[in-house]
This record gives sequence, structure tokens and C-alpha cells, in this order.
Amino acid sequence: MAIISLTERYSQCLLQLHNLMVIEKLLTYIPKAAHIQIESLLKVSHVDILVTKRRLTKHGDFRSLPNKNPTITINNSLNPYRFLITLLHELAHFSVFQKYSHRVKPHGLEWKRAYQETLFPFLNSIIFPDPICSVLARHMKNPKASTDSDFDLIMALKAYDELKGQTYIFEIEDGITFTTSNGRRFIKIRKRRKRIECKQIDSGRIYLFSPHAEIILH
Repeated sequence: MAIISLTERYSQCLLQLHNLMVIEKLLTYIPKAAHIQIESLLKVSHVDILVTKRRLTKHGDFRSLPNKNPTITINNSLNPYRFLITLLHELAHFSVFQKYSHRVKPHGLEWKRAYQETLFPFLNSIIFPDPICSVLARHMKNPKASTDSDFDLIMALKAYDELKGQTYIFEIEDGITFTTSNGRRFIKIRKRRKRIECKQIDSGRIYLFSPHAEIILH
């Protein structure tokens, strides 16, 4: 029979308390209808989850570094439905890592299956209102590396963002000048399949934007 010292027992209690506090904090970011399911899922997922400030280049990520616990980070600026989708997306990465380590592609078949298995129990109109639910169901038939590649899903989710009245690059005509949130000025050139070609005015360099990128008009 293993003997556990009082110090070890105390450390275990502190860790359990910390984990419960982390879960309680995470629950404040997701729809209430998903609380019970997420709480059960997180209790068996031994991964650190950090809520960070908004990052323009990503909604969340999964990291596994040597000698450190696997870690998920998620932006605190996401609306509840996008936060939940991002959390499930990254938990699928964690699931794949547990089974295959780094031996498979980040968004290969193994991840697609894990993501479907992780998200499908949440895919109902009680948790995700329409049109999010129906659009998300179509998206999950063959999930992409990022929800930002699915224009219909992005627009359905944006309806629940706190900020309203944004201007998106797909809404303006070619030749219109605009500014991004970091202050750089561009001119819209043309649409290229799923991306929009724009030229930075100061440097003359060409950049490709997602159609739903938020911009500031002059």
C-alpha cells in the first residue's frame, strides 16, 4: 500500500483546487448550456488552459514543449460560441497528441476525427443557436485547420460579437483605401479565390487578406 505524506496530500489538494478554479473561470466564457459537458470533459483532460489577451493572428493554439505540461491558449475577446468552438478545436489537438505525439500532421485525418468526436456531443440548437448550428454541422463534415477558412461560419459567429457595425474587406469595392487595426494603410486590388489581394500603400508590397478581415475606412 502506498503511503502518502501530509505534504504530498496537501499538494494534491492544492492542485485539485487550482484545477477547479481554472474550470470555473473557463465556464464564464462559454454558453451556459455547455457547462456540464465541458466541466466533465476538462476534468479528464490533463492539459493547462490559459485565457490570453486578443491576438490578431489566431483565436487559440495548442503547444507541447519538452518538460512542460501540454498547454492550450484561447483569446479572451471571443464570443461564447467562438470560444467554445476554439476550445474544442484545441482539445482535439491534445487528444491527438496523447495518442500519436508529434508523429502525425497537425490538421491531418487523425485530428479531423478527434475534432468531430470532441465537438459532435455539443452540436445541437440548445448550445449553438441557428444559423451557427446548421453552418457548423456542414463545416464539421470535413473540418478545416481554421474556422476562418469557412466564410459562412465566420459570419454566423460574428453576429454574436460584442462590437457591432464593423466593416469587412469583402464589403468594399476594388480600389478603395482602408486602414488595418495596426495603422497600416492598404488599397484593395482584387479577389483571389478565397483571399483578397491588397497593396500596402507605404511599401507597395502585396498582401492577401481573409474576406472577413475587419478594416477601417477613411
